[in-house]
Formats: sequence, C-alpha cells, structure tokens
Amino acid sequence: MINEPISKIDSQITLKYLQTQHENQYFERKGLGERDIKPSKIADELIGMANADGGILVFGISDKGEIQDLQSLGDKLDNYRKLVFDFIAPPCKVQLEEVFVDDKLIFIFHVEQDLETMFFRKDNETFFLRVADSNRELNQAQIKKLEYDKNIRLFEDEAVIDFDSDDLDQTLLQEYQQKVNFKGDLLDLLYKKHLLSKKDGIYQFKKSCVLLFSQNPEKYIPSASVRYVRFEGLESKTGTEHNVIKDVRFENNIPNLIDKIRQFLHISFKEFFFLDINIGKFKKVPEYPEEAWLEAVVNALCHRSYNVQGNAIYIKHFDDRLEISNSGPLPAQVTVDNIRTERFARNPRIARVLEDFNYVRQLNEGVKRIYESMEKSMLAKPIYEVRNGNVYLTLRNNISLHNKTIHADLMKKIEENWHNYNDTERNILVYIFGYGNVTAGEIAQNTQVHINTVRKYLNKFVENERILTRFSDKQRDINAKYGVNKDVGVLSNDK
Repeated sequence: MINEPISKIDSQITLKYLQTQHENQYFERKGLGERDIKPSKIADELIGMANADGGILVFGISDKGEIQDLQSLGDKLDNYRKLVFDFIAPPCKVQLEEVFVDDKLIFIFHVEQDLETMFFRKDNETFFLRVADSNRELNQAQIKKLEYDKNIRLFEDEAVIDFDSDDLDQTLLQEYQQKVNFKGDLLDLLYKKHLLSKKDGIYQFKKSCVLLFSQNPEKYIPSASVRYVRFEGLESKTGTEHNVIKDVRFENNIPNLIDKIRQFLHISFKEFFFLDINIGKFKKVPEYPEEAWLEAVVNALCHRSYNVQGNAIYIKHFDDRLEISNSGPLPAQVTVDNIRTERFARNPRIARVLEDFNYVRQLNEGVKRIYESMEKSMLAKPIYEVRNGNVYLTLRNNISLHNKTIHADLMKKIEENWHNYNDTERNILVYIFGYGNVTAGEIAQNTQVHINTVRKYLNKFVENERILTRFSDKQRDINAKYGVNKDVGVLSNDK
C-alpha cells in the first residue's frame, strides 16, 4: 500500500514518496506545529513554485514523515482551502487534493508552472521564487530578469506542427513510464507532463517533448546537438597550424545524449597518478572527475537557450583544460558570482523530466558538485564566464604538471619508504605530486610549515633520496622550483 499511488492527479505520489522524499525544487513538506504554516505563508510557498518550475506541497506530514490529521484544525481548515483565492494573484493553476490516510486528512497542493505569468501576493504585491528547497523574496531587478527569462521559456512550449509520431523513441518512453509509475497510454503521460497540447482533440508535440523523446531532434530543431572537438596543445590554431585531432558531433534526444557523451568522454580522458597521503600509495585517477564533467554536460543540455539556433553545445578538449559552452546568458538571478547558490531552470519542462530520470536534481546542487569534485581531485576551481551571450565553463587538469607519467621505480620507492616519513615530509610530497613544480615558499605557505624546515626536507629528497629535482643552477635562488625526478637511471642506481 505504501508504494501504491494515493493521488489521482500524479501517479508518482505514493505514501512513501510523501514521507521520505527529500525536499527539493519540486517538493515541500509542511507539518502541523511548524513555523510559517499560516495560510498566507503557505501561499508564499505556492507563489514561489508557480513562478519557478511548479511542484508539490504536502500539508499535514511532518519533516520526519509523521502523518498528522488536518481535521484537528476544525473551522480554520477552510482558510487553507481558500488560500489560493485569498492570497495569490493573478489566478494561478493550483489544484488542491484532499487525501485520507488511515482516516487522517492531508492536503496535497499541485502547482503547475506557468511559462508567462508572474504571480504575487494579493495583499502586499510581493513576488517569490522557489530556489532549490527554499523560497526567495525577489527585489525589483530580480523580478525584471525573471520576466525576461519567462519569455525565453516559451520556446520549449511551442508546438512542432510537422512532428511525425513515428520518430518517438518508444524504448525511452517506456522507461520513463516505469520511472514515474504511470499506468496508461504513453501520449496521455506526455500530456499530463505538459509535453503535449491538444487542439481540436488532436495531440500536438511541444519542442520540449521533441528534445526529450524524439530519435532525431535535429530534424525539427536545428543545432539541438553536442559537438566534441579535441585540440592538440593549449590553443586552437588555424591554417597550416590547424591542430584539431578529433571532431565528433552527437545527435540524439537529451537522455541518450547524456549516456552517449558519458561513454565517449570516459575513454577520451587520460589518467595520472595521485599520491594518497592516508595510505602512502599512488592511485590512478582520471584527467577530470566524472562528477564535474558529467554535471557540466547535463547542465548545459538542460539549461541552454534552444531558441538560439545555429549554435550547438561545444565541448572543447585541450591538453590542459576542458571548455564547455552553451548558448544564452545565465538565467534569472543567477550570476557567475552566485552560481553555486542560486538556481533557475530556463527549460522547466525539460528539467522536470530529467529530474524524473535522476539525471538532474537542482542547477545549484550540480554546480556545487562540480566545485567540490574538482577540489577533492586537487584541481583548480571551475571558472564560469559569460561572453558574447554564451555561458562558458572551464575545467583545468594537472596532466601537464605531471608530465603525463611517473616512473614505476619512483612510485615504488616512495611507497616502500612511506612509513619512515613524518607528517611534514608526507605533506610536502603530496603537495608536489598534486601541483607539479613549485617553490619552497609555495610549499611553506600551503602546508603551514616554516620555510627553513621545508628547505631541509627538500634537500633530503633531492640529494639523499633523489626522488625530487631542483630546477635551478643558482645556489641561492628563492624562486627555485622543485619537482618529480624524471631521471630513471639515477633512481635505478639508488641502493
């Protein structure tokens, strides 16, 4: 029973879902006895959802999943039944579903996202926007930018008049049907998800549906593709110095694009060795962490401006970095400075389906994972830029610093001696193997060890153990860099 649908409006909503689903962009739980459960405050939450991507607010279930009984509110219960009419303007599409669970009454508010209208509080004309799992009050500048982005959102809701239903990916549709626990006709499912419209009793396929479920979206929406370009070196060159060594275009619906690009990039990236300070062993790690580049690709596919034609998503792969670009500026209140904390879906229909597929959660959560995974891999911070109306994300690697290889003899020597090194020595080695050729001053600053102590251990690693090299002929050179010894002969002669 707990896994059976209890909603007649949304087949995904089971009792287990309402009790255990984490609050996110599309779901909010309100229990009796909590703060901010007055009808006006719940109206604020519904306004935020309506201005964003829609969603579900369940009233009468605590954060711990306890089923309460709204009948205990007595005469006040009608105030919650009327709150949409009393507090929200203009009229919005919110369906209230009253559900009994073991004779206990709960309310489920189903909020439909509106691509054009801006909603606000009737009594004070305050605008709200749901961002991740919280509600934000908007200032005038944010309201204006939200209006602009809502106009762009209209593109995914436009109908493709000449769409051939034989072009639908039936396998993917059936997979989606199982994901959302829907029993019934597939076209009815797409209609309920606002991916189809009806005109004179005939279904019309929206551009969001074509991008998500067509076998060949490019047939109907030009540039709905991803292009991977591999350059040899650090820059793009032309003419006789043309340095493109691989150029691949991916054309498919968005879910399949994600899977195909994931498989392709896995084999395209190189690997290098990372010294694990906890165990004193070298581990093979990829050129970039998957969490970073996969999240970046998914976000680009989910949030690009598909109305800007002739401009595919580009993945440009250089020796030292990965650049991912997509058309359109950053949406709504999102900037390069606050992108880790702000969120707004430019294509909410697409975002919702990808969330159902577990490809995407929230934009800001995904961006946060990009930053965190790069940091864990001891790589540079991601860089977001907006240039010429497009968004660019740059991920930098450490491959060039490692000179692509570390000799097996050197790795063996360090691993065998690891138990003899003290904490300072270990930190110095980890820092050098993580960041490449560095000065004694840089090591001292980043390891919080006095520079004289750092120099003492560096001399030991250079002169006695010969696992490092000093790159300077000057005896007293404060800018001398230290790095991994590449002289295999010296290592093999070490007794």
